[in-house]
Amino acid sequence: MKTLTINTPSCQSTIYCGNGAFAERTALLKGKNLFIVTDSNVYRLYKSHISGAFGDCPAYILPAGERSKNYNQLLKILSAMLKAGVTRSSTVVALGGGVVGDIAGLAASLYMRGVNLVQIPTTLLAQVDSSVGGKTAVDFQGVKNIIGAFYQPSEVIVDPLFLRTLPRREIRCGLGEIIKYGALDKNIYASLCKNARSLFSEDFFEGITYDCIAHKAAVVCADERDTGGKRKTLNLGHTTGHAFELYYKRKSHGEFVLIGMYYEIFIAKRLERCENNYADSLISLIKRVIKNIPAYDDAGKAAEFAKYDKKNTQTSLISLIAPAREDESVEITLPAQEYCALIAECARKLKEKT
Repeated sequence: MKTLTINTPSCQSTIYCGNGAFAERTALLKGKNLFIVTDSNVYRLYKSHISGAFGDCPAYILPAGERSKNYNQLLKILSAMLKAGVTRSSTVVALGGGVVGDIAGLAASLYMRGVNLVQIPTTLLAQVDSSVGGKTAVDFQGVKNIIGAFYQPSEVIVDPLFLRTLPRREIRCGLGEIIKYGALDKNIYASLCKNARSLFSEDFFEGITYDCIAHKAAVVCADERDTGGKRKTLNLGHTTGHAFELYYKRKSHGEFVLIGMYYEIFIAKRLERCENNYADSLISLIKRVIKNIPAYDDAGKAAEFAKYDKKNTQTSLISLIAPAREDESVEITLPAQEYCALIAECARKLKEKT
């Protein structure tokens, strides 16, 4: 098991990563004043693990899926915490994927102005990305993550135990974020290229998960609240990915990140902001995970949802992070009309190839 520490102005977080992390760390939590938040899928698969690790402590079980990441479910969690007698000395344990981590983290930040939080991510995406860094949120009125807070967990427990029951689509979702890190970090990029034919291998995940967490930990330490520009780089692929996710809603977050990366690499190449060979190499990795990138007929219309992205300073300008060359990204800011036109052009080019 490896350990990482994130020191930020608001909190010190410790990340425990590796085989056996769940059993070792939860043994130290058992018997404390805990409140568990999980979802129906995780509870069904790991009910005995949950009981063995935490004993008979109160829990709230969310319906599984992105639709549960909403204001009404947030209020239900807070009501359940109040009914269970949660106090300032209690610990909220978020046991699940990104949805559970986001909504449970926000509930922990709000209840009594903040109670202790432990994140135990059970999906590849949550392990490499969303459980680390303190971003918590719910979706509201069709806009993703628009209500939220920065709230650091005291611990993140990352154990590959939970990856063994994931369907292939969930692995693909996590690989979306891993390839994003590859576009930001030359060592992760080199590892992806070296293991391009075995990206879905369990042996590959354990090492790459730690590397992605280490990259994000360094970024969060430098820019906890996404104000200094460094943390913006973690949004690579997300401007278009989020817009498509809001409009189409038929794929997972990580799949849309991969699709968003493809479209944004097209923009970067079109504007001569990304080296061609490097762009082609990243596209090759993306297609190892999603063979057929969708050529959406109404991609330009879907792209209009990017106006609501939190990185934008005004709705008439769209800001996105794109790869430039190995170990280097670039921020591209475009008038919304031009951005939407380029997204539509990319879709047309994709359709011509099919």
